[in-house]
Amino acid sequence: MSRGRTIGGGARAVAGGLRAIPRRAVAGVRGALLKQVAGRVDLSRIDKIPPALGWPLERDGTTPPARLDALREEAPLSRLTTFLGINVWLVTGYDAGHEVLTDRTSYSTDIRPYVGRSGAADGDIGGLGFTDPPDHTRLRKFLTPEFTRRRLQRLDPLVDRIIARQLDEIEAAATAAPDGVVDLVPLFSFPVPFLVICELLGLPDERREVFRELGSARFDVSGGGIGALGAISGSREFLLAETARQRHDPGPGLIGQIVRDFGDEISDYDLGGLADGAFTGGMETSAGMLALGTVTLLEHPETWQQLVEGTADVDAVVEELLRYLSVVQVAFPRFALTDVEVAGQQVRKGDVVLVHLPAVDRDEAAVGACPHAFDPGRESRSHLAFGHGIHRCVGAELGRVELRKAYPALAARFPAMTLVEGSEDLDYFGSSIVYGVERLLVRPLG
Repeated sequence: MSRGRTIGGGARAVAGGLRAIPRRAVAGVRGALLKQVAGRVDLSRIDKIPPALGWPLERDGTTPPARLDALREEAPLSRLTTFLGINVWLVTGYDAGHEVLTDRTSYSTDIRPYVGRSGAADGDIGGLGFTDPPDHTRLRKFLTPEFTRRRLQRLDPLVDRIIARQLDEIEAAATAAPDGVVDLVPLFSFPVPFLVICELLGLPDERREVFRELGSARFDVSGGGIGALGAISGSREFLLAETARQRHDPGPGLIGQIVRDFGDEISDYDLGGLADGAFTGGMETSAGMLALGTVTLLEHPETWQQLVEGTADVDAVVEELLRYLSVVQVAFPRFALTDVEVAGQQVRKGDVVLVHLPAVDRDEAAVGACPHAFDPGRESRSHLAFGHGIHRCVGAELGRVELRKAYPALAARFPAMTLVEGSEDLDYFGSSIVYGVERLLVRPLG
């Protein structure tokens, strides 16, 4: 079973010439090309995702569509469909995906010209993911210092406390339930990353419930582009107001720290957008990983037992789960700024290139034999679950911190935990860029 929730998500190289042009001139060329599409396409008016565009987002449990493997065997880059007069290409091969995500000059990720006048004019759409250099470079410098390993170490005690508290809630709920069954989504996979990101941003307790509802709504496009973009605007407005408040009374979190470190160098609008991006990248993705990762581990009892006993290579387990699940299904879309050849195919200026992250992370050429199997012992190339290049998830290390702590803690506290439903019976999200599960019923105490 599933229900629909979709948003969109992407950067690579202009042939020779643009690299030699000064940065300001490149920005001018980029801007001129983007203006050509302004007014011609308005994604905010879309009320339904066509099947030809949506099928790559469907999964059979945790397994991506078999059609993706068939496409990769034919070619690592395939023309998926033509949508609103734009050719849409799908990348399913690892090398081609790495190439596209690394290319900093052939593509734009600026979606504003494609969302009508309001998106282009008032800036409701933006942030790091939908911003090109030099703006992207300027904005990332404000955020990156807060997500270094050294800076994130200060969050270790906080993450430990949040996990421990949620484990207590799981045990209390299981003890009180007549059948010992609890739902891990509201008790564990959602609250752990949500509370961590709220603490990271410095959001006061009384504001968190409103923010939670806004954050969840932005991933639901059952109402098409209008609904999704409206929800994005709502969460950004919330964070803009919070940023303005903390400008005068900086809190202890990321928003307040950036205000203290950079002051008037960054506007409330830009800081609100960065906070919004940090929430988006750090919340739904980690929630999906915690839920689906737990399902995967419980269906692989040998690895679960190693976590219980403390003998597992936790880093290897987490990295394999990230590769195997790749809950962010499509990277930020890349809008071609010039004709460019990818994997022997000619992508034309104005085309859109989508890198399918689960497909590239299950490319046998990258991960070796049995790419659809969960195997923490495999030796493989780096996965692309966090994206790559300048648009790689800035919160990747925070996500890793949460996962490395949460899985072993859950196994150690509840070694006899069992699934109530098998993975084939779970209520997964349908047509979702950020994949997850609606509920996860378990018996923690066996």
